[in-house]
Amino acid sequence: MARSATAKLATQMTAPAAQARTKRASPVRSERNCSVARTLDIVSDAWAFLIIREAFFGTRTFETFRAALDIPRATLTDRLRKLTRLQIFRQVAAETGQRKEYRLTRMGFDLYPSFIALMQFGDRWLYDGKQPPLVLVHGTCGCESHPIVACSECAAEIDVHAVQYRDGPGAGRKPAQAGRNTRRASDGSRFMQGRPSSVSRALQIIGDKWSFMVVREGFFGNRRYDRIQSELGIAPNILTDRLSRLVAQGVLIRRLYQEAPERYEYLLTSMGRALYGPFITMLAWGDRWLAKGKPPLLLRHTTCGHDFQAAVICNECHKPIIAADMRYKLSYDPREFGALGPRSIA
Repeated sequence: MARSATAKLATQMTAPAAQARTKRASPVRSERNCSVARTLDIVSDAWAFLIIREAFFGTRTFETFRAALDIPRATLTDRLRKLTRLQIFRQVAAETGQRKEYRLTRMGFDLYPSFIALMQFGDRWLYDGKQPPLVLVHGTCGCESHPIVACSECAAEIDVHAVQYRDGPGAGRKPAQAGRNTRRASDGSRFMQGRPSSVSRALQIIGDKWSFMVVREGFFGNRRYDRIQSELGIAPNILTDRLSRLVAQGVLIRRLYQEAPERYEYLLTSMGRALYGPFITMLAWGDRWLAKGKPPLLLRHTTCGHDFQAAVICNECHKPIIAADMRYKLSYDPREFGALGPRSIA
């Protein structure tokens, strides 16, 4: 009886020490508060992205989504429920009154400029001179449009070198969110399901959350392996993998800065810097809808001297790009992909 009590007391005394050792062995990874990361939490899920993209083409019913994407029924049910819970979609009664339709909310429609910014990046950098999948026609001015990411204050196209940043009221760090999309970049092929898409090609590069965060650190001026690893709390094998892939994709270049021992830094290429427009467009959406009035980062346009948010505007008339105003010329037959052709989604 005495031995049993002693053993129990010893266990109680050693438990806190064991817990302390566990905490030291498994530190909690923290991450920057970041509106772009919050946006990518939604669109970097390949199935969720594809469903939103089809909605911009006018798809509304369960069966039409399923046919266009060849998506398993259980997966489609799960993602539609998730996107409805996130208030990207709302359910409404169909015109026939027999089935529900999924309509984009105002929050969902507001993702359109981010998709267009990613599309312009993909058109320019990922098609090797070939015809992009679709051409935009801006209904407001009637012109073929190649939208630009511009300053909300002066309407000038944004150049990464003409932007300064500082902490906003939502700045800081927090424990990394469990279950975030950090799959290997090779899994990005799922973004190519369904119709051809420049947005899909762009997300094959940055849709993987680790790849996105490595590129983001490049915009913060962090170039060296140790600095990036320290900032992200990323495992060495994962960081090495992502850096190698981003170099192979042409987003980064590797430059020797020390010979003994050999050490390299990673710099954004012209292609990598071109991702800045899509990044700050997603940042603006995340600030509006997910930051609860406390943006983590504030941007200043040095050209005009004002704080600004990214705006996606028509390169011809300089009016904002919104989904209801856009028409499409397709370079492919949508019927080959079980998808809808262009139609109004207003």
